[in-house]
Amino acid sequence: MLDEPTTPESTPGEAIASPAAGAGHSAAGASDRRDDDLKATAIRPLPLPTSVGMPRSQPTRIKIPRIGVDAPTVPLGLDRNQQIAVPPLNQPKTAGWYKLGPSPGEVGTSVVVGHVDSRASGRAVFYRLGALKPGDTIEVPRKDGTKARFIVDGVARYPKKKLPLEQVYGHTDKAQLRVITCGGGYDKKAKTYKDNIVVYATLAP
Repeated sequence: MLDEPTTPESTPGEAIASPAAGAGHSAAGASDRRDDDLKATAIRPLPLPTSVGMPRSQPTRIKIPRIGVDAPTVPLGLDRNQQIAVPPLNQPKTAGWYKLGPSPGEVGTSVVVGHVDSRASGRAVFYRLGALKPGDTIEVPRKDGTKARFIVDGVARYPKKKLPLEQVYGHTDKAQLRVITCGGGYDKKAKTYKDNIVVYATLAP
Protein backbone atom coordinates (compact mmCIF):
# COMPACT_ATOMS: atom_id res chain seq x y z
CA MET A 1 0.00 0.00 0.00
CA LEU A 2 2.99 2.30 0.21
CA ASP A 3 6.42 2.88 -1.16
CA GLU A 4 8.56 3.64 1.88
CA PRO A 5 8.07 2.57 5.50
CA THR A 6 7.84 4.37 8.76
CA THR A 7 7.18 2.41 11.94
CA PRO A 8 3.56 2.50 13.14
CA GLU A 9 3.16 3.10 16.86
CA SER A 10 0.52 0.45 17.34
CA THR A 11 0.99 -2.57 15.12
CA PRO A 12 -0.02 -5.71 17.03
CA GLY A 13 2.48 -8.55 17.00
CA GLU A 14 -0.22 -11.19 16.69
CA ALA A 15 -3.94 -11.57 16.27
CA ILE A 16 -5.67 -9.77 19.13
CA ALA A 17 -9.10 -11.13 18.41
CA SER A 18 -11.25 -12.39 15.62
CA PRO A 19 -15.00 -12.52 15.27
CA ALA A 20 -16.60 -15.62 16.64
CA ALA A 21 -18.14 -17.94 14.10
CA GLY A 22 -21.11 -18.52 16.40
CA ALA A 23 -22.15 -18.89 20.01
CA GLY A 24 -21.45 -22.18 21.73
CA HIS A 25 -24.24 -24.42 23.00
CA SER A 26 -24.68 -27.55 25.10
CA ALA A 27 -27.34 -30.16 25.66
CA ALA A 28 -28.19 -32.27 28.67
CA GLY A 29 -26.83 -35.81 28.46
CA ALA A 30 -28.82 -38.98 28.98
CA SER A 31 -27.33 -39.36 32.44
CA ASP A 32 -28.98 -36.10 33.47
CA ARG A 33 -32.48 -37.33 32.74
CA ARG A 34 -34.64 -40.08 34.25
CA ASP A 35 -36.65 -42.35 31.96
CA ASP A 36 -39.90 -41.56 33.76
CA ASP A 37 -39.34 -37.86 33.12
CA LEU A 38 -39.08 -38.25 29.35
CA LYS A 39 -42.10 -37.36 27.28
CA ALA A 40 -42.73 -37.42 23.55
CA THR A 41 -43.03 -33.68 23.19
CA ALA A 42 -42.66 -31.92 19.83
CA ILE A 43 -40.11 -29.11 20.15
CA ARG A 44 -40.47 -26.34 17.61
CA PRO A 45 -37.51 -24.01 17.10
CA LEU A 46 -38.10 -20.32 17.64
CA PRO A 47 -38.02 -18.23 14.45
CA LEU A 48 -34.64 -16.61 13.80
CA PRO A 49 -34.58 -12.81 13.91
CA THR A 50 -34.54 -11.14 10.52
CA SER A 51 -31.27 -9.39 9.72
CA VAL A 52 -31.71 -5.64 9.66
CA GLY A 53 -29.48 -3.28 7.74
CA MET A 54 -29.58 0.13 6.11
CA PRO A 55 -30.43 0.98 2.49
CA ARG A 56 -27.49 1.26 0.11
CA SER A 57 -25.76 4.64 0.19
CA GLN A 58 -22.21 5.71 -0.65
CA PRO A 59 -20.07 6.53 2.39
CA THR A 60 -18.58 10.02 2.48
CA ARG A 61 -16.30 9.87 5.53
CA ILE A 62 -15.00 7.49 8.19
CA LYS A 63 -14.57 8.57 11.80
CA ILE A 64 -12.73 6.54 14.43
CA PRO A 65 -12.55 8.64 17.63
CA ARG A 66 -10.13 6.41 19.56
CA ILE A 67 -7.33 6.91 17.01
CA GLY A 68 -8.26 10.40 15.81
CA VAL A 69 -9.43 9.45 12.32
CA ASP A 70 -11.86 11.76 10.50
CA ALA A 71 -11.20 11.20 6.83
CA PRO A 72 -13.00 11.42 3.48
CA THR A 73 -13.75 8.22 1.59
CA VAL A 74 -13.68 7.55 -2.14
CA PRO A 75 -15.26 4.61 -4.01
CA LEU A 76 -12.77 2.09 -5.42
CA GLY A 77 -13.01 -1.06 -7.51
CA LEU A 78 -10.38 -3.65 -8.42
CA ASP A 79 -6.83 -2.99 -9.59
CA ARG A 80 -5.13 -4.66 -12.57
CA ASN A 81 -4.28 -7.66 -10.38
CA GLN A 82 -7.97 -8.12 -9.54
CA GLN A 83 -7.37 -7.07 -5.96
CA ILE A 84 -9.16 -4.32 -4.07
CA ALA A 85 -7.65 -1.02 -5.18
CA VAL A 86 -6.25 1.48 -2.69
CA PRO A 87 -6.33 5.29 -2.71
CA PRO A 88 -3.51 6.96 -4.67
CA LEU A 89 -0.28 7.48 -2.71
CA ASN A 90 -0.71 11.23 -3.14
CA GLN A 91 -3.90 10.97 -1.06
CA PRO A 92 -2.56 9.28 2.11
CA LYS A 93 -5.22 10.83 4.34
CA THR A 94 -8.10 9.43 2.25
CA ALA A 95 -9.78 6.06 2.81
CA GLY A 96 -11.24 3.91 0.05
CA TRP A 97 -14.57 2.07 0.06
CA TYR A 98 -14.85 -1.09 -2.06
CA LYS A 99 -17.81 -0.06 -4.21
CA LEU A 100 -18.44 -3.54 -5.66
CA GLY A 101 -19.49 -4.78 -2.23
CA PRO A 102 -22.12 -3.62 0.27
CA SER A 103 -22.07 -0.03 1.46
CA PRO A 104 -21.38 0.49 5.18
CA GLY A 105 -24.63 -0.29 7.00
CA GLU A 106 -26.04 -2.67 4.38
CA VAL A 107 -26.38 -6.34 5.28
CA GLY A 108 -23.16 -8.03 4.23
CA THR A 109 -19.45 -7.30 4.52
CA SER A 110 -18.47 -3.74 3.66
CA VAL A 111 -14.76 -3.04 3.16
CA VAL A 112 -12.80 0.18 3.74
CA VAL A 113 -9.05 0.34 3.04
CA GLY A 114 -6.32 2.94 3.51
CA HIS A 115 -2.58 3.51 3.78
CA VAL A 116 -0.61 3.22 7.00
CA ASP A 117 2.04 5.74 5.89
CA SER A 118 3.77 7.20 2.85
CA ARG A 119 7.21 8.48 1.94
CA ALA A 120 5.87 11.97 1.25
CA SER A 121 3.68 12.53 4.31
CA GLY A 122 4.77 10.03 6.93
CA ARG A 123 1.74 8.87 8.90
CA ALA A 124 -1.32 8.14 6.78
CA VAL A 125 -5.02 7.72 7.54
CA PHE A 126 -4.83 4.31 9.27
CA TYR A 127 -1.42 4.65 10.93
CA ARG A 128 -2.85 3.72 14.36
CA LEU A 129 -5.49 1.23 13.21
CA GLY A 130 -3.87 -1.60 15.17
CA ALA A 131 -4.52 0.27 18.43
CA LEU A 132 -8.28 -0.31 18.25
CA LYS A 133 -9.88 -2.62 20.79
CA PRO A 134 -13.21 -4.47 21.04
CA GLY A 135 -15.96 -2.05 21.98
CA ASP A 136 -14.45 0.96 20.17
CA THR A 137 -16.72 2.74 17.71
CA ILE A 138 -16.44 3.53 14.01
CA GLU A 139 -18.84 6.00 12.42
CA VAL A 140 -19.46 6.23 8.68
CA PRO A 141 -21.48 9.24 7.43
CA ARG A 142 -23.29 8.42 4.19
CA LYS A 143 -24.45 10.32 1.13
CA ASP A 144 -28.14 9.94 2.07
CA GLY A 145 -27.55 11.91 5.28
CA THR A 146 -27.54 8.90 7.60
CA LYS A 147 -24.66 7.55 9.67
CA ALA A 148 -23.70 3.90 10.08
CA ARG A 149 -22.25 3.31 13.54
CA PHE A 150 -20.19 0.18 14.12
CA ILE A 151 -18.81 -1.51 17.22
CA VAL A 152 -15.36 -3.11 16.92
CA ASP A 153 -15.45 -6.88 17.48
CA GLY A 154 -11.72 -7.46 17.20
CA VAL A 155 -8.44 -6.66 15.46
CA ALA A 156 -6.08 -9.14 13.79
CA ARG A 157 -2.81 -9.14 11.86
CA TYR A 158 -2.26 -11.62 9.04
CA PRO A 159 0.62 -12.26 6.61
CA LYS A 160 -0.59 -10.96 3.25
CA LYS A 161 0.07 -14.32 1.63
CA LYS A 162 -2.07 -16.08 4.25
CA LEU A 163 -4.97 -13.66 4.55
CA PRO A 164 -8.11 -15.72 5.35
CA LEU A 165 -10.16 -14.41 2.44
CA GLU A 166 -13.46 -16.01 3.39
CA GLN A 167 -13.26 -14.74 6.96
CA VAL A 168 -12.28 -11.22 5.93
CA TYR A 169 -14.36 -10.72 2.79
CA GLY A 170 -16.98 -13.48 2.90
CA HIS A 171 -20.69 -12.65 2.90
CA THR A 172 -22.49 -12.43 6.22
CA ASP A 173 -26.16 -12.07 7.09
CA LYS A 174 -25.31 -9.14 9.36
CA ALA A 175 -24.24 -5.59 8.52
CA GLN A 176 -20.50 -5.75 9.13
CA LEU A 177 -17.45 -3.65 8.34
CA ARG A 178 -13.82 -4.52 7.68
CA VAL A 179 -11.20 -1.77 7.87
CA ILE A 180 -7.86 -2.82 6.41
CA THR A 181 -4.35 -1.38 6.21
CA CYS A 182 -0.74 -2.61 6.06
CA GLY A 183 1.35 -3.72 9.02
CA GLY A 184 4.25 -5.85 10.18
CA GLY A 185 7.75 -5.65 8.71
CA TYR A 186 8.58 -3.83 5.50
CA ASP A 187 9.83 -5.72 2.44
CA LYS A 188 12.23 -3.30 0.73
CA LYS A 189 12.52 -5.44 -2.39
CA ALA A 190 8.75 -5.67 -2.92
CA LYS A 191 8.25 -2.14 -1.54
CA THR A 192 5.36 -3.19 0.63
CA TYR A 193 4.59 -4.29 4.16
CA LYS A 194 4.43 -8.02 4.81
CA ASP A 195 1.16 -8.10 6.75
CA ASN A 196 -2.36 -6.69 6.82
CA ILE A 197 -4.12 -5.26 9.85
CA VAL A 198 -7.84 -6.09 9.77
CA VAL A 199 -10.47 -4.55 12.02
CA TYR A 200 -13.76 -6.47 12.36
CA ALA A 201 -16.84 -4.44 13.31
CA THR A 202 -20.62 -4.92 13.41
CA LEU A 203 -23.40 -2.36 12.92
CA ALA A 204 -24.63 -1.10 16.29
CA PRO A 205 -28.28 -1.84 17.20
